[in-house]
Amino acid sequence: MAENAEVPAPEKLLAIAVRIAREAAETARRMRAEAITDVQTKSTDTDVVTAADKAVEREVVEALRRERPGDGVLGEEYGDSPAPAGRVRWILDPIDGTVNYLYGLPQYAVSLAAEVDGEVVAGVVRNAATGDEWTATLGGGAWRGERRLSGSVRTDLDQALAATGFGYDPARRAHQAAVLAGLITRVRDIRRFGAASLDLCAAAEGSVDVYFEKGLQPWDHAAGGLIATEAGLRVSGLDGRAPGVDMLVAAPPALFPALHDALVELDAAGGP
Repeated sequence: MAENAEVPAPEKLLAIAVRIAREAAETARRMRAEAITDVQTKSTDTDVVTAADKAVEREVVEALRRERPGDGVLGEEYGDSPAPAGRVRWILDPIDGTVNYLYGLPQYAVSLAAEVDGEVVAGVVRNAATGDEWTATLGGGAWRGERRLSGSVRTDLDQALAATGFGYDPARRAHQAAVLAGLITRVRDIRRFGAASLDLCAAAEGSVDVYFEKGLQPWDHAAGGLIATEAGLRVSGLDGRAPGVDMLVAAPPALFPALHDALVELDAAGGP
């Protein structure tokens, strides 16, 4: 992508995203630590999470508006402010893994991506609990610090460690459980960490071999999906569809066909 006055190169957008995501991750971590000592001021434990989600998103949006006032923002908490043609739209999940956040499990992240004309060109996922960080730019590879990522080298699905996630609706969970029951005998094992962005990063670095999930929103997978793609994984829906609410599958090319076909057979994109 050529740099112009309106849209910086992906590397410059990534630098903005990384700086803002790091500050936001520190806010999330600090708010949780403070909430533990002051949880009695909240009507429920969940209020702690809700307040942090909103505060972190507000901080990121305000930082982006100071730095890039003409851009749009799609955030989980405050909705969408569209970007004019040729401008950047930022896609934000302020705290991905809110149940983990509530329980103090170290799997929650700030996910921030830059999209231009519908294509994600830069993204960062930062684990707010640990400080681990993954980045990617379109055509520039995926990275964890100084290490370039290349995904799993496994070639047989029955030797693959698969990550997935579940929705909150009981009927959807029942369908996902049936899919899982059909798949678990065809893979090495299943992991459920509770944060889609971190699952995608784990697949990108080969900590798990494949990942799939139904019900993801753009903020769940914009940054992580680019990181996985730039690590050489195929990131798609089923039957040639784009990744999205119906299904997202991320797997190395050698594993993708077998996983895809198993998920089609099990009607993983179906149900409520």
